[in-house]
Amino acid sequence: MQLSLVALVALLPAVLAIPASPVADANLPVATSNVAGLHAVARAAGKLYVGTATDVNEFSDTQLTAILENTQQFGQVTPENSMKWDATEPQQGVFTFANADRVAQLARSRGQLIRGHNCVWHQQLPSWVTAGNFNAQQLTSIVQNHCSTLVSHFKGQIWDVVNEPLNDDGSFRQDVFFNTLGTSYIATALRAAKAADPNAKVYINDFNIEGTGAKATAMKNLIRTLKSQGVPIDGVGLQSHFIVGEVPGTLVQNMQEFAALGVEVAITELDIRMQLPETAALLEQQKRDFQTVVSACQAVPACVGITLWDFTDKFSFVPSTFPGFGAATPWDSNFVKKPAFDGIVAGF
Repeated sequence: MQLSLVALVALLPAVLAIPASPVADANLPVATSNVAGLHAVARAAGKLYVGTATDVNEFSDTQLTAILENTQQFGQVTPENSMKWDATEPQQGVFTFANADRVAQLARSRGQLIRGHNCVWHQQLPSWVTAGNFNAQQLTSIVQNHCSTLVSHFKGQIWDVVNEPLNDDGSFRQDVFFNTLGTSYIATALRAAKAADPNAKVYINDFNIEGTGAKATAMKNLIRTLKSQGVPIDGVGLQSHFIVGEVPGTLVQNMQEFAALGVEVAITELDIRMQLPETAALLEQQKRDFQTVVSACQAVPACVGITLWDFTDKFSFVPSTFPGFGAATPWDSNFVKKPAFDGIVAGF
């Protein structure tokens, strides 16, 4: 069918009126809690911190920094990208810490803890690592040098030394490290990190290990093996990227089983995404879900703290990673606290 120019022009208002993205219900509910801040609530409940991920790309937003720098709100900071391998050692033996130092300085100047993220991961690797065709001896030395340099530069911190070593079925992830070194790269990284800073807390961090199941069991077996070999391992990070209405029902049991192995537990990357658009019902369920996660941590003494994977929808990675989903954090894109904020407070 062919349309005349006049007909096309007549259609333009209707075309332009089509929303570019899902539109939320009007008059959505907001948080009602009257507290000094989430970190203050967590400390009063006996936990070490509530923190958030952030990075230098966010620091020009004055609304964000006003909240981020409020130590009643957040007592811990995780650099989302600026401590990863491609950002810190883009060329072999050449280390760049400018952006990571900015995040660390912001946190240290306010007495906030820093969670180093991360030493060894299969993503965001420079090509010299992935395509270097190193033999086992060479790659072992590279892992040792990278972890040692990174951890010694940011001493006195908590570190996700090894990030996401497992597949969902509990097998080890195939990457340049495992394919060359087998599982030994995990012990190598942990030992190098601990030697560089004996006061650092060294963790393995992964997703889909929050509830009981094959992957969580594999992580527990890995921790047992490492401990039997005398490898330092202080904690396990449960990333906790959840979907509204689908939070595992075995969080407490699973944390207790990790704690029984002699490691502490942290919720390291918490967000709870929903299929857009937001609705009052979804926000209410999200509130309950945040409360469930936080109350699970509160119920287990070995769970030391909780980190949000950014606190505002404005900078959440969710929409770009999970198309059609979003609204995963306790603050909306305009920095208005959502019911999820109340859920966190109630969880403590």
